Amino acid sequence: MSIGSPDSTVGVEEHPASAEPVRSASVAHGKSPTRIAMDRLRKDKLAMVCVCIILFFILIAVFAPLLSKLEGQAYNAFNTDLVDEFGFPTIGVNGQHWLSVEPKTGRDNFARWVYGARPSLIVAFTATLFGTVVGVVAGLLAGFLGGWTDRFISWIIDFVLSLPYLLFAIALVPIVESMRGGSFNLTPEEQASTRFYVLIFVLSFFGWAGLARIIRGEVLSLREREFVLAAKAIGVPTRQVLFKELLPNLVAPIVISASLSLPAYVTAEAGLSFLGVGLVEPIPSWGQTIAVATNWFKADPLFLWLPVVGITALVLAMALLGDAVRDAFDPKTRR
Repeated sequence: MSIGSPDSTVGVEEHPASAEPVRSASVAHGKSPTRIAMDRLRKDKLAMVCVCIILFFILIAVFAPLLSKLEGQAYNAFNTDLVDEFGFPTIGVNGQHWLSVEPKTGRDNFARWVYGARPSLIVAFTATLFGTVVGVVAGLLAGFLGGWTDRFISWIIDFVLSLPYLLFAIALVPIVESMRGGSFNLTPEEQASTRFYVLIFVLSFFGWAGLARIIRGEVLSLREREFVLAAKAIGVPTRQVLFKELLPNLVAPIVISASLSLPAYVTAEAGLSFLGVGLVEPIPSWGQTIAVATNWFKADPLFLWLPVVGITALVLAMALLGDAVRDAFDPKTRR
């Protein structure tokens, strides 16, 4: 058969067409596990709704001064003329006070609500960041180096996990305040800032150990893999093996742990503030507002429901997003 025959021409034209699917398939199969997980997460409608809710609260916290200025009220301005002799508000929701005022003090509810989102998010994200960094580094060193380093770090992990978290948080606040001269010698601003940093330290201190144990277990299985043994055989420095070879394979547990820690820290901040060992005035806090609002619930239910709805919506969105992230990074899950 000659080259110019119709049959041969068809054969030449079919070759490029048949090569295109092969190239597309190779690109699809060439995606990293993280890229595949992110693609699955973007297709999850519930996860995207949760992301929007979280971004909504982040924007509220960031633009709290602007929102308060737009309303025309300050979160720390007392309006005693707006409450009666028993402390009950004499006004409701209106154009000047969008969510009415706080009983007894007359402070604006809307301004305190938007400012109250700030400490919850700052504490949660800061504690998650520090806990994740310390937990990843400790887990990498314990799992890869082994020997006395592994035994020492594992002992510290077990010691931290054995401590009573709530008692530790309650006891640490007066200890730190006494080191600064005692609570009676501190101004309200100094006392509030002290408790703010103590709260971040407590959550970070107890948050890294669980992640470190998970990372250690993953590294123990990864360090015997061929790519790690090959890197060690050719003399790659330990730091490069840890952060260039092992760390990219630990993205899934790190992201899952961080996404599940955020709602836990938001709840912890509100709970400790409610118990009186968290944030105090003049820093506005949702947990602190709930503690005060329980005494006024029958007379002014809006005062209590505002922080409750804020905490519930934020924690629920973070928790559902954490579950979605975990499912997206789990290769056995098909959503």
